[in-house]
Amino acid sequence: MHKHSKTTFMAFVLNLSFAILEAIFGVLFQSSAVLADAVHDFGDAMAIGLSAYLEKVSTKQTDLRYTLGYQRFTILAALVTASILITGSTFLIIENTPKIFNPPVVNHQGTFVLALLAIAINGFAAHLVHKGHSANQQILTLHFLEDILGWVAVLLVSILLQFTDWYFLDPLLSVAISFFILSQSLPKFLNNLQIFLEKAPEDLNLEALRRQIETMDGVHQVTQFNAWTMDGQRHIAMLHLHIETGTDERLLKDQIHHLLEAHKIAESAIELDYSSLEHQHHTKL
Repeated sequence: MHKHSKTTFMAFVLNLSFAILEAIFGVLFQSSAVLADAVHDFGDAMAIGLSAYLEKVSTKQTDLRYTLGYQRFTILAALVTASILITGSTFLIIENTPKIFNPPVVNHQGTFVLALLAIAINGFAAHLVHKGHSANQQILTLHFLEDILGWVAVLLVSILLQFTDWYFLDPLLSVAISFFILSQSLPKFLNNLQIFLEKAPEDLNLEALRRQIETMDGVHQVTQFNAWTMDGQRHIAMLHLHIETGTDERLLKDQIHHLLEAHKIAESAIELDYSSLEHQHHTKL
């Protein structure tokens, strides 16, 4: 087992085990905030488990089944992870909003100890995975940092409840944590969904690239320009060009490939046509 796989597996075991403990003690302590963090940690654990499997799948070589490779599997993991967090957070908001006005008595001594333990575990898990660069690894790191902040808030509320009977703070904190998770996970879900649906990369100005290509010697028009990203990092493009008769095709393709590489397009396919009719023939379904 590689070092990355070992650390990912350790983070998975830590978070899944602690999520189960949180759920149990959240019910015993009647703490909505602890239950909110249990959902969050369960989302983290599922994300790590998916990361361990799908990150490994994403490194497989291109084959006849997946002709563009397996990198898109990291996006699938990120989508599933974000979906778990969005669903769990929405449920907790609906469940705990009425409790703000009729709060149960919370075992604040128990939540105080649990918060200290949670900060230590989530801090260690964040340290294990923070070096990753894929979409799913980035969302994992964000989860751990969010969870640490959430447990710091639980710790502060537990201290306040030592001296007051403001038990409404616990469900209020649960709702606040849930809204914060939604504010972070929903934009990431939408961004990864756009990648999954093969939207053109946000960091590419396709219109500017089109104009630049059309100024090259021999190019009459860019008749088709498709660009997408496999995982938010590896971009691919396919172009059809209407060119003039007598154009040096090899030189032109070489110039365009270098231009696209300068704009972080890792792979490109270029089709050259000498008339609009020829282009229509190539694109005919």
